Amino acid sequence: MISPSASTPAAAAFHADGYAVVRGVFSSVEVAAMADSFDGIEARALAGGRNWRDRNTFFRLADDPRAGRVLRLVQWPGWIDAGLEQVRRDPRLLEILQPLIGHDLKQIINQMHWKAPGSDAEFGFHQDSRSRRPRAAFRDLANSYVQTGIAIDPHRADNGAMVVCPGSHRLGELPFDPQRPSMHEALDRADLARLGVDADHTVTLDMAPGDVALWHVHTLHGSGPNRSGIDRRFYINGYVTAENCDRGEWAFRGGEPCPLAGEQSLVHYEDLYSKPGPMFVD
Repeated sequence: MISPSASTPAAAAFHADGYAVVRGVFSSVEVAAMADSFDGIEARALAGGRNWRDRNTFFRLADDPRAGRVLRLVQWPGWIDAGLEQVRRDPRLLEILQPLIGHDLKQIINQMHWKAPGSDAEFGFHQDSRSRRPRAAFRDLANSYVQTGIAIDPHRADNGAMVVCPGSHRLGELPFDPQRPSMHEALDRADLARLGVDADHTVTLDMAPGDVALWHVHTLHGSGPNRSGIDRRFYINGYVTAENCDRGEWAFRGGEPCPLAGEQSLVHYEDLYSKPGPMFVD
């Protein structure tokens, strides 16, 4: 890990609090292009109507009690959308990441997240470390991994913005129930109390379109329902120091962006080579 003494302000905040927000990284024109990509992929997913996979690209839909059939997330949209593929390796993201994890980086998360207006789409409090499996493939995880999220819409409390627990990254990996998925759980302050974390000491990330959030693999975070009349879309990209990870796609090598090309690499989908698809999966 790069020494905090060499940090940018964002990296210093990341070390101190377990998260940071960098304002105005992407312009309104760039955000509008990302929003168009979100709209196109959402229309494609809803037209199919079912969960769908083509190798690492995966559409996850759900029936929301308030909003009806919705698209919750897409994994690895970079393989099907050239604009989003270019964003994942944008040099401005490397500028944010390099003081923390260096300039040889693999990517293990490339996801689009939706919260439709009025939907109950929530994520319970969790740590990203719980999803880094198999653990042997991710070495020195606490010092090698940074998750980033680009706000496509305004993010605020009423539309389900991300909520973090400052300083919780210093607690290390906490004993979550491995059978309990965070995606379909409510944002429950009682979960924090059970973990011995002060439920009154949380921060809601207020973000404008084009802002970039970054957070630590052990930072407790989640998000509540969207009770507003607008979308809450988030483009999430997670990076890891390449020498400490056996999986993922190259994002930056020697500081140079690496486009997605050729055969797809093993990330989280264990049947990538035996059952690549394309196929419906429900």
